[in-house]
Amino acid sequence: MESPVAVAALYRFAPIADPRALRDELEILCRTNGIKGTLLVAGEGINGTIAGAQDKLATVIAFIRSQPDLAGTDVKFSVAASMPFYRMKVRIKREIVTMGVEGIDPRASVGTYVAPQDWNALISDPGTIVIDTRNHYEVGAGTFAGAIDPGTTSFSEFPEWFRRERERLMGDGKPPKVAMFCTGGIRCEKSTAFLKAEGIEEVYHLKGGILKYLEEVPERESLWRGECFVFDERVTVGHGLALGTHVLCRACRRPINDEGRASPLYEDGVSCEACYHEKSDRQRASARERNRQEKLARARGQAHVGATRD
Repeated sequence: MESPVAVAALYRFAPIADPRALRDELEILCRTNGIKGTLLVAGEGINGTIAGAQDKLATVIAFIRSQPDLAGTDVKFSVAASMPFYRMKVRIKREIVTMGVEGIDPRASVGTYVAPQDWNALISDPGTIVIDTRNHYEVGAGTFAGAIDPGTTSFSEFPEWFRRERERLMGDGKPPKVAMFCTGGIRCEKSTAFLKAEGIEEVYHLKGGILKYLEEVPERESLWRGECFVFDERVTVGHGLALGTHVLCRACRRPINDEGRASPLYEDGVSCEACYHEKSDRQRASARERNRQEKLARARGQAHVGATRD
């Protein structure tokens, strides 16, 4: 029986003097140890999810934590039945999570962390506004009961959404408490820092994100509804980080549930309800042919020439 693959989701806001040098070292180390996934390196820190054999993954994590100011890198471990990534990518970015607002530094000011065990009490308080900082397609797979969905298609839209909706959200009286959450915690580092910079004082966020909550809070006590979208081949996970039921639309990379797969607009590898009208007939025909070629390659036990696998 094949051993499960260890998966590590990690991030750390910390000054990195030479992102390119760190990128090069990480790329060599990951490839040498058979690690796959994505790591983003910027002057403000490191972020990503990687997977591989448990001992090899531990080697990479140890190296990251040995770097100046990265000893406290937050890492959340889980397992997958098979390798959830096709290749290894280490990229240089301006931000490790793109918000696009100058001067936002989670190292200087950030919201109050709330442990998963204390989260239910906070979001059940009538005086708390709960905001899901993830993108709309992620929210569609699952979210906390009563949470506000900003309806964003990218995290960089969040600041504009908040500024536009601030008066409606905050009201005329005493500003409410604001509780925010995201998949692993990193987007909340920036979104809470942003709200603090906007003058909102009582700002909280779920420590370790949804993944930590699903790992630690028993399902019978949970206020989570649905599944959590993850950015790899597992697609979604549920309580206890068990594999979810969604599949991935290969055309737009959005999660699809059973109802979505029953739609006449869903075609495996070609389109789903969400992206059908975003694509032309020519694009769908091209995707259809690519999907056919990939299936033929898999049947022969080969990787399709256009696939990003190594």
